[in-house]
Amino acid sequence: MNTSELKDKRIAVLLSGGVDSSVVVHEFAQLGLHPDCFYIKIGPEEQEEWDCSSEEDLEMATAVSHKYGCRLEVVDCHREYWDQVTKYTMDKVKAGLTPNPDVMCNRIIKFGAFHEKRGHDYDLIATGHYAQTEMIDGKKWLTTSPDPVKDQTDFLAQIYDWQLQKAIFPIGHYVKDEVRQIAEREHLVNAKRKDSQGICFLGKINYTDYIKMYVGEQPGDVIELETGKLIGRHNGHWFYTIGQRKGLGFGGGPWFIVKKDIEKNILYVSHGYDPETAYKQDFPIHGFHSINGEMPSGQVTFKIRHTPEFHRATLEPLDDTCFMVHSEDMIHGVAPGQFCVIYDSDHHRCYGSAEITV
Repeated sequence: MNTSELKDKRIAVLLSGGVDSSVVVHEFAQLGLHPDCFYIKIGPEEQEEWDCSSEEDLEMATAVSHKYGCRLEVVDCHREYWDQVTKYTMDKVKAGLTPNPDVMCNRIIKFGAFHEKRGHDYDLIATGHYAQTEMIDGKKWLTTSPDPVKDQTDFLAQIYDWQLQKAIFPIGHYVKDEVRQIAEREHLVNAKRKDSQGICFLGKINYTDYIKMYVGEQPGDVIELETGKLIGRHNGHWFYTIGQRKGLGFGGGPWFIVKKDIEKNILYVSHGYDPETAYKQDFPIHGFHSINGEMPSGQVTFKIRHTPEFHRATLEPLDDTCFMVHSEDMIHGVAPGQFCVIYDSDHHRCYGSAEITV
């Protein structure tokens, strides 16, 4: 960040109460800047027992904003989250697809609903994402963080160009350990606070409970793919994802989810990574969303889940927004509904993402 470039800008910081966004405020303070801070409140819908962490989050955010002399305002985006992000999630799981609420939360809430309510008054919206932006050939690009484990460009790959234009990621050039060190050195109240492991904004809410509340249960059979043997029962195909191998609870394991029959509500499992069903090398993606209008072509890198690894592939255009991905590697757990995030061949610039349709 450059002080001369920022001093005349109106800056809003989305302060969650976590260590990452708190260090964002510190970074601005080091430049002599005191941006306005905003805590986005969504709160689980009419479920007091679920609201485990929002009070603590707000206390942390309040302490950090006071430490650096910044104003803090609470912005209520409850209705937008539960009407839009939750609807997206439940529509996908009921259809047997694998949604990513965090991806849509960034587009719909952090850079969407917040912008409509308060962000439109600001030139820049700063968050604690591990991502960067870069001007290349006159265009602003979303680019990767040097921390391969924490890089969050995949969660930002559905934002719009106008949202990217206002986005700034002040800690994106750090690795996580450096952020922790800064927080401890500056004696931030949340310096040793653990990272959130749940869905964006939902704190300690269990994802299964979240789905169960809105979709309910529908018991069905669990069948071994190779033998056709009934090995157990499940409470609904929407609680499981292709490639899942933890927390299944079926006897005689370990088991891996390799296939779903949505119409019959059957889960097919295998003892191992069956190459014909659990791995794919070629798969279609549809509805490609380009962040800044640039479309990928030829040799690219991609990822289909939040992991440090990127895979190399060639894209074959099918129409204006659909591609066939020809991966150099066999990819495990390719599931319809997942976002395939596309990067350049050096996995530096993020083009955007599309849904897998296999």
